[in-house]
Amino acid sequence: MYYYQRLKDMREDADKTQEDIAVILNITRQQYQLYESGKREIPLHHIITLAKYYKVSLDYLSGLIDKPRKLG
Repeated sequence: MYYYQRLKDMREDADKTQEDIAVILNITRQQYQLYESGKREIPLHHIITLAKYYKVSLDYLSGLIDKPRKLG
């Protein structure tokens, strides 16, 4: 799975909008939409922020593994 699909799936599972996540990352909704669509690479510091927000490991959020490892 590509990481950008995982970003979308995690956001939808949390019942959040792209705008909600953009606020968390302190970026525009349009910028976040580019990350989620795979048209722009998401910076590592944003991936770390989202992993902490969703309480999952970076390898899960990035699509390297399929089973989430929950963070404390």
